[in-house]
Order: sequence, then C-alpha cells, then structure tokens
Amino acid sequence: MTIDVVTLQPLLAIVIGVLILIVPRILNYAVAAYLIITGVLGLWPNLLHGLN
Repeated sequence: MTIDVVTLQPLLAIVIGVLILIVPRILNYAVAAYLIITGVLGLWPNLLHGLN
C-alpha cells in the first residue's frame, strides 16, 4: 500500500483535529507543522529540478 499526498493530507487533518480537541494549546504547533509540511511538499519537485 502506498500513501501519496492526496491520502496523507486528510489523514493528517483528522489527527491534528483530534489533538486540537484534546489539547487546544497544540493548535499553534499543529498549524505551523502543517504549513511547513505542505510548503516543503509543494516545493519539493522544484527543488529537485533546480539541482539538475
């Protein structure tokens, strides 16, 4: 079974949503991590293309 970005994002959103309900203080870290991960995944093909 392979997990791609299309499958990973909804699963990540559910996990982070549950954590926010349990520990509301984690919201800042969850949003920051989501933005960083989404940004890296979005830029990854461009970063690899720039190295060649």
